[in-house]
Amino acid sequence: MAIRIEGHDVATDARRVYDAVSAGGVAVIHLDVGYAVLGYTADAVRRIYAAKRRSFDKPTGIVGNHWLHRELHQLPADRLAMIDAVTLGHDLPLAVIAPLRRDHSLLAAMDPFVLSNAVKGDTLNILLNAGDLRNRIADLAIGAGQLFVGSSANTSLKGSRYAVQDIEPAVIALADIVVDYGRSRYSTPDGLSSTMIDFFTFRVQRAGVCFNEIAAVLSNEFGVTLQRPEPRP
Repeated sequence: MAIRIEGHDVATDARRVYDAVSAGGVAVIHLDVGYAVLGYTADAVRRIYAAKRRSFDKPTGIVGNHWLHRELHQLPADRLAMIDAVTLGHDLPLAVIAPLRRDHSLLAAMDPFVLSNAVKGDTLNILLNAGDLRNRIADLAIGAGQLFVGSSANTSLKGSRYAVQDIEPAVIALADIVVDYGRSRYSTPDGLSSTMIDFFTFRVQRAGVCFNEIAAVLSNEFGVTLQRPEPRP
């Protein structure tokens, strides 16, 4: 049975999640944009994909922070300024897709399967500004020379889950530890997840929570117009 954590002792909870995931376990944690499931080993990632019924054609995201984004993503200064404006200046969550530094030591230390499953083409996805708990978990993992990966805690294509009680039983059953901080900050009736943008091409991979606000920042402050993708049939 999973360890269930409630409350908001973020430092202690982050340590407990780190210990469980680094040992090969799986964690379900609260994010501002919806609950997420984290893993580190190839076995954990395979179990996550099986429970979510997710295709391996869809990559995981790297559990990171602003420092890691700057370390792993190769982007010109103007694109970095845009990301900072959205996430730091306006305090909005944003999943950043960008070309990666393949020779970085943190990537070299990853399990080859886990790394290959996180890379799509020559890009990586790092979600920024999704909550203090996730940032602290990332800090612990990066400090230990490890990179965790994550995905939304839901069955694939069924929409984000903003409360633990709404997560499908197969996903909850997978977890060794569950951090329940109540309802996610950016919950929406239609189950949107984070907005995901490729900052090399400005392609909107996913128009999720806060998309209109993010688009307004990029338009008003940088003259960049985002094209909302067509909804899936």
